[in-house]
Amino acid sequence: MANPNLKENKIKRAFALPLRGIVRKLSPITYVKLQYRYITHHKLDLKNPVRYTEKLQYLRLFVYPYDQKYSDLAGRVLVREHVKNLGYENLLIPIYGVYDRFDDIDFDKLPKQFVMKCSHASGFNEIVLDKDKIDKKALKKKFDKYLRTDKGKIWVERHYSHIKPQIIIEKYLEEEGRLPIEYKLHVFNGKAKYLYVVRDRGIDIRYDNLYINWTRFDGAQFNGWKSGDTPPEKPQNFDELVKIAENLAKDVVFCRVDLFDVNGKIYFNEMTFTPAKGTLIFDDDKADFEIGKWLDISEFLKKK
Repeated sequence: MANPNLKENKIKRAFALPLRGIVRKLSPITYVKLQYRYITHHKLDLKNPVRYTEKLQYLRLFVYPYDQKYSDLAGRVLVREHVKNLGYENLLIPIYGVYDRFDDIDFDKLPKQFVMKCSHASGFNEIVLDKDKIDKKALKKKFDKYLRTDKGKIWVERHYSHIKPQIIIEKYLEEEGRLPIEYKLHVFNGKAKYLYVVRDRGIDIRYDNLYINWTRFDGAQFNGWKSGDTPPEKPQNFDELVKIAENLAKDVVFCRVDLFDVNGKIYFNEMTFTPAKGTLIFDDDKADFEIGKWLDISEFLKKK
C-alpha cells in the first residue's frame, strides 16, 4: 500500500510556490529543511541524522558541494575518465562527440539514432530515433536553455553547479526493439546493499526494489512508482554488476551506480549521489530507518 503522504495538499502548495525562490536564495539550509518537511512530512534532523533520507540531506548540504570529486563523478563527461581509470573502459557507451554549444554539432556526421544529454544535470536529455525528423530549431532552443540553467542552484544540489555545462551525444542502446533494463545499485560505504530495476521504459514502466540478495524489498518502493506484478528475472551477470558498482563507488561515502545490461553486455550510465534530492517517500516508513543504518556518515558529522 502506498504511503498516504504521497497525497499533496494543493492549498499548501499554492502558498509555498511563490515563496520557494526567496527562501532558497536567503538560506539554502532553511529551504532544504522546509522542502524535506513539505515532501516527506518529517522534520529534518541535521544534528543527529538517523533516517537514510536525513543523511542524504546532510551530505547534500555539507559534504558534496565542498568536495570536487562528487561534482566530477556526477557529471556525464568527467565520470567517463573515472570509469576508464578503473579499467572499465569497455563499459562506456560509445559517444559521437562532446560539445560546448549546440551550434558546434554537425548533425550530418551523426547516425540516424542517438541520445543527447547535458553533462551538468539529470533530465536534460533527448532520445533521437530519426534525425531526419527532428526540428533543429526547437531542439536548439531546448538545449540552449539547458546549457544556461544551473540546476545545482535551483535544486539546491550544489555539487551540480561545479560541472561544466556541455552536450554529450551517445550511441542509442536498445534490446529487442525497446530501451534496455537498467540496474540502479545503491552502494553504502563501499558495499552494495540494495537496488531497483527499471524496465519497460516507454511502454509501461516499472520499478522493482530488491535487496542485494535479489529478494523483494517492497517497503523501499518510493514516491508512488509502480513495481511489476512479478519480480524481474535476475541477470546471469548480476555478481559482476555488483562488483562493478562497488569498485566505481569505493572512494565515496554513498552512490547510486546505474548500469545497463544489453544482451549480456554491461554498460555504464551514471553515478548519482542525491537520488530524488533525497526526498523519498517510502511505502513503508521503516525502510527509511533500515537503509539509514547502512549509511555511516560519522566522519563528516565529527567535522561539523
